[in-house]
Amino acid sequence: MDIGEIQNLLPHRYPFLLVDRVVEIVPGQKLTAYKNVTVNEPFFNGHFPGQPVMPGVLILEALAQAMAILAYKSEGMDPNRKLTYLMGVDGARFRKPVLPGDRLHLAIEVVRHKGSVWKTKGTASVDGVRVAEGEFLATVVDKNAKAEETAAP
Repeated sequence: MDIGEIQNLLPHRYPFLLVDRVVEIVPGQKLTAYKNVTVNEPFFNGHFPGQPVMPGVLILEALAQAMAILAYKSEGMDPNRKLTYLMGVDGARFRKPVLPGDRLHLAIEVVRHKGSVWKTKGTASVDGVRVAEGEFLATVVDKNAKAEETAAP
């Protein structure tokens, strides 16, 4: 999937769209994607001047966006009618800094899927070296649902 196809699925846009390309999807099982990290990313201006490092929370966000793509493609959901909301992240670990010029490899594996709830394991790596990981919980809801209807119990 190229960036145009990704934008058709996700509501995110620059500078918050953090998946550049999807290279493999096995519906209901796994997804592989990447983000090219460039020095002109707006977050590098303040994190950290002179020592640019991609914020860990944005690495997790990239993995969550990849998870949403997998959910949409697995279920054939209409992104005009559905949204995927992140409900939680467990066991997040950051192992190595991500720097300008890196290609952030995003790997998502489904742990469990029941109804509208997805649990996945996400791993981010650069040049084959793991830089971050975590387990993600998300739900898919109707786009027009009220906020109180989408809240986790």
